[in-house]
Amino acid sequence: MRFRNSIYSGFALAFFVLMACSGPKKESATLLIYGGPIYTVDSTQAMVEAVATKDNVILFAGSLDEAEQYKNDQTQLINLDGRTMTPGLIEGHGHFMGLGYNELNLDLINTTSYQEIVDAVAEKVETAAPGEWITGRGWHQSKWEEMPAETVNGFQTHDMLSAVSPDNPVYLSHASGHAGFANAKAMEIAGIQIVSKEGINQFEVEGGEVMRDALGRPTGIFNERAQSLITKHIPASTPEKDVKAFELAVAACQRNGITGFHDAGIGRGTIALFEEMKNAAKMNIRLYAMLTGRDKELLNEWYTKGPLVDPDNLLTIRSVKLNCDGALGSRGAWLLEPYTDRPGHFGLETLPMDFVKETALNGLQHGFQVCSHAIGDRANREILDRYEVAFDELPDLATDHRFRIEHAQHIHPDDIPRFAGLKVIPAMQAVHLSSDRPWAIDRLGEQRIKEGAYMWQALLQSGIPIVNGTDVPVEPLNPIASLYASVSRKTLKGTPEGGYEPEQKMTREQALKSYTLDAAYGAFEEDIKGSISAGKLADFTIYSQDLMTVAEEEFLSTVIAMTIFDGKVVYAKGD
Repeated sequence: MRFRNSIYSGFALAFFVLMACSGPKKESATLLIYGGPIYTVDSTQAMVEAVATKDNVILFAGSLDEAEQYKNDQTQLINLDGRTMTPGLIEGHGHFMGLGYNELNLDLINTTSYQEIVDAVAEKVETAAPGEWITGRGWHQSKWEEMPAETVNGFQTHDMLSAVSPDNPVYLSHASGHAGFANAKAMEIAGIQIVSKEGINQFEVEGGEVMRDALGRPTGIFNERAQSLITKHIPASTPEKDVKAFELAVAACQRNGITGFHDAGIGRGTIALFEEMKNAAKMNIRLYAMLTGRDKELLNEWYTKGPLVDPDNLLTIRSVKLNCDGALGSRGAWLLEPYTDRPGHFGLETLPMDFVKETALNGLQHGFQVCSHAIGDRANREILDRYEVAFDELPDLATDHRFRIEHAQHIHPDDIPRFAGLKVIPAMQAVHLSSDRPWAIDRLGEQRIKEGAYMWQALLQSGIPIVNGTDVPVEPLNPIASLYASVSRKTLKGTPEGGYEPEQKMTREQALKSYTLDAAYGAFEEDIKGSISAGKLADFTIYSQDLMTVAEEEFLSTVIAMTIFDGKVVYAKGD
């Protein structure tokens, strides 16, 4: 009897072992990350101890004990050693090839005087062949520590620049990209010359301005669409240089913890380059590209074939970028009331508003998001008006449009609640406040600044998310600077005490979300990225210190320690 019972017991044990072995088996992780604070931007669990991924997808986020159940001998382990991890950061508005070319051409973003620009060009002339174009970008007269003796409308004149570059045409884009500075040789090639007062209109461009002095002499400053008078003469880039610029842009993103990038306005040449880079397995960034509204033929082609939503989640094209006014620095932003420091001047409408309405209707009908550049309060109002008309005409197609206004820098108080009411997303670059606020008050005056400029918290409280970014190469790509601006509303030198209009600061949680989940939402991609959640893409950014707890005065000393893209480490500081 005892023998029979032991046989039964043996059968039972074998049965339970067999059942246990045949039960559901956890997948094996290719990567396990642990050992520091991990902020998920997931409302169901704000922080976790560990994350397990398989290839390029998140398997698990939670406790370390549970995460280790996904580990095997082949699992790569990353110990954060106390460092902090978040979802991969998304640059919500930038110019990807501009980022790459900024590293190839003269980078003037840190210049603090006209003389420094002249010196940089003089140095470049030493190695340039006669007649070779010298180009660059990044100067901003309102950020200079001193202005030259001779100015027109607050801008320098070309004489000093021309003196050091008599045989080389020079064109230097303003940091904003909304103005440019040419030397005499470049203007000679373009046929821009001294004209009488009566003949000035000969060289004017609708939506632009050739700046001249009192005698009708061109100063070298070309505002908004007038830039084309010079830029059309600059030789086209070479394919080799385009590829190099692309590779430099990818590397810059990886150094800065950027795994996704909203490219604000590209043409057919850039589209072809991006497709080439993807096919060559060089697309180590997730690009969400906006078609330039400057090429109507291109738009019509895409309306016919429809959006490109990449199954590989590397290159998506489903939006249109419209440039509707200029920048505040060049006094091109389109205002309801005149500039405080240039009476009688309202800025520039750089695109007919009828075309905004037409594009909004086409976008709804063909499945394209519309993203309109607007910095001034009038531009913001006019665009909201056109969007609203389109939504009213096609209500069944406007249920989840996610139309955006890029920058939304200065908004009339009456229009702030309209963003949430119309479900229009403001894509705002917080670092612009750090750079612009000290002099923006000269443009707008105190009342307009306080009631309608950089209104982050007012917009968030109204119920609409904000997409953050830098507008690179207008500002450096560094997301730490933009996050710091978001939570402090100070310059990058830490002034003023308490920040500008501190009631509009973002919380640290809001700022991180604006660079992750809200940026993903602004591209219809919140289901695949923007938070650390099972099933989403394995893109992560790792920092030297905890952004949620570090003292404000130490915030800017944070560095990107590691970037993980598509489940692979693509950047590690020091490697």
